[in-house]
Amino acid sequence: MGSQEVLIEAQQLTKKFDDFTAVDHIDFKVYKGECVGFLGPNGAGKTTTVRMMYCFLPPTSGELTLAGLSVNKQCREIKSIVGVAPQEENLDPDFTVTKNLTVYARYFDIPKDEALKRANEQLKFFQLEEKREVPIAALSTGMKRRLIFARALLNQPQILLLDEPTTGLDPQARHLAWDEVRNLKKQQVTIILTTHYMDEAAVLCDRILIMDRGKIIEEGKPAELVRKHIGEEVLEVDYDEKLLPTLKEAFPDARFERLGDRMQIFTDKPHGVFEGFLKEHSMQNVTIRTANLEDVFLKLTGRGLREE
Repeated sequence: MGSQEVLIEAQQLTKKFDDFTAVDHIDFKVYKGECVGFLGPNGAGKTTTVRMMYCFLPPTSGELTLAGLSVNKQCREIKSIVGVAPQEENLDPDFTVTKNLTVYARYFDIPKDEALKRANEQLKFFQLEEKREVPIAALSTGMKRRLIFARALLNQPQILLLDEPTTGLDPQARHLAWDEVRNLKKQQVTIILTTHYMDEAAVLCDRILIMDRGKIIEEGKPAELVRKHIGEEVLEVDYDEKLLPTLKEAFPDARFERLGDRMQIFTDKPHGVFEGFLKEHSMQNVTIRTANLEDVFLKLTGRGLREE
């Protein structure tokens, strides 16, 4: 956590679309210099929450403030201090790569020369220099995502809202984006990140808020959530009904989950307990792995597919 200064605060924040409640009376705080990840299945309310933060959607009820500014009354001021990389691709198809950045800079009254300087810096960092004069239609999906990220940084924001920023990026580009997030955290920029990549959340986020059906169902530091809900290790074996009694006798407090022809055993016992068990019992196709944030996510939100 960067400091004890609250930069974003929601109290009973709610958003309804007719009879559907997308965000259901949630409370949370985000501190200055902190990177907070919003995780959840499709339709959980993550993107709706982020859109209310940058005044794209008005709340139905409740309070939401950014740097002490109310989204209900001070949208212009909020937009001046916030950078946004939305989930959707919303670049201007009529402009080149550079023009997209310099025209966007006008919304913040950035002088022309300074806007071009900042645009060139971002294009260099995101390795888009060779695409300066290329029209948007000629860019790949990954290049567009990098350009949207670059655009979000033009106004040197206090708060950065990243809604699935690395979707469609190859591993090299993802790590480039991660480097920029780390760099911004060092500069005390406050970051909100939504993502479906659990490794991304674990690496970048100081805290995680897990949403489901419009509510925040859990929050905490990534490593602490893993220890709390899963434990240290997970044992994966081929499903064998004959082995079940032996496994349940050895791990009476464990959680067993069958996935097709494989079975996962979760226990809060320390590292090495599964290894000790396997020395006494021969099994085929066995894997012992470290528990992770994806295990937490699936435990709390389920494995069923969700519609948007």
